[in-house]
Amino acid sequence: MTTLKLTIGICSLALLFTSCKDEKTAMAKENVKEYTNYVDSVSNLEYAEAYSNWENIENQYNNHKSMATVNVDDPKENENLQENVDEATLKYESYKAELLAEKEKEDKTNFRKSLFGSNYDASADMSFGWINKDNILNVYETFVNTVEANKDSYTREQWDEIKMLYEAIDTRKNTVENEGLSGEDNRKIAALKLKFAPMYTVNRMGAKSEENAEAKE
Repeated sequence: MTTLKLTIGICSLALLFTSCKDEKTAMAKENVKEYTNYVDSVSNLEYAEAYSNWENIENQYNNHKSMATVNVDDPKENENLQENVDEATLKYESYKAELLAEKEKEDKTNFRKSLFGSNYDASADMSFGWINKDNILNVYETFVNTVEANKDSYTREQWDEIKMLYEAIDTRKNTVENEGLSGEDNRKIAALKLKFAPMYTVNRMGAKSEENAEAKE
C-alpha cells in the first residue's frame, strides 16, 4: 500500500511538473506573439502619426519587450522564440531609426522655410538657383529679420546651419549681381550684411557658452 501511494505521489509530481513546463512555454509563446504583433502594428504606422504619439509607443514597446523575455526549458523552443524576439527588436529599431531620420529631415526643412519665407524651394540644391535679381533682397530681409527675432532661442547647431545657409546666399549673390541686380537693392543688401555679421558672432558664441555650462552641470 505504501509503495502504491509513493508511486501515485511520484506520478502526480511528474504530471504537475510537466503541466508547469507546458504552462510556462505557453505563456512565453503568448508574450512573444504579443510583442511581435505590437512591433508589426507600430511599423505599419505613418511617420507623422507615430511621432505624434511616440512617447506612448515607446512605453508600450518597453512593456511588451520586458514581458517577452524567453526562458523555457526546451532548448529548441527557447531558440525559436528568441529568434522571433530578435527579429522583432531589429524591425522596431530600424523603423525607429527611419522615423527619427525623417523627423530630422522635416525639422531641417521647416527651419529653412522659417529663414527664407514662402520663396524657399525645398527641392532645390545648395546652389539656390531659385534666388534671382528680383527676389534676392527679399530673401536677405526675411533671413536677417527672422534671425534677429529668434536669436535668443537658437542652439549652437542651428547657428552653424544659419551660417552655412547665409554663406550659400552670398555665393548666389555673386551670380545674381551679373544678372542685373540694381544698385539700390545691392546697397540695401550690404546694410543687411553689416547687421547680420556681429549678430551671428555674438549670439553663436553665447549659445556655445550656454551649452558648455549645461554640459558641466
